[in-house]
Amino acid sequence: MASNDPDLPEPFGDPQPGDLIEIFRPAYQHWALYLGDGYIINLTPVDESPAAAMSSVKSVFSRKAVVRMQLLKEVVGSDSYRVNNKYDHNHTPLPVCEIIQRAQVLIGQEVSYDLLGSNCEHFVTLLRYGEGVSEQATRAIGAISLVTAAASAFSVLGLINTRSRNRPF
Repeated sequence: MASNDPDLPEPFGDPQPGDLIEIFRPAYQHWALYLGDGYIINLTPVDESPAAAMSSVKSVFSRKAVVRMQLLKEVVGSDSYRVNNKYDHNHTPLPVCEIIQRAQVLIGQEVSYDLLGSNCEHFVTLLRYGEGVSEQATRAIGAISLVTAAASAFSVLGLINTRSRNRPF
């Protein structure tokens, strides 16, 4: 179902072929590319059935994925979605016929999956723009870097503090 949550941005209209579809899962956003006639292309875990595939948190931790063509309404299920071509302001979309052709060639293929470097958002933006982009992954990498820096700082401060207390003079 399209998003009715007031905290979520308004949907940008009915999907058109080549549009990016953002699906709001409980803990993350899943991304798909609209092909037309109600169908999308998206990444799903290798070892799950197409119907249940992206509703599982397991999909986030998988190392391999399968490119599947599925009905948008089946992939969305009870979650919400919106058309979100958010990178159009700084990336030029490829011609729609080229986007669809590139997508169709990949259906059924197994591909590498990495939450931070090659996720579902990277996949669909690569199809739409010819370049994989993921704001979601960039935010995650930033958060990991911040936590790592903070842990390092606390570790060094703890080491300095311990050494100063153990001085013999």
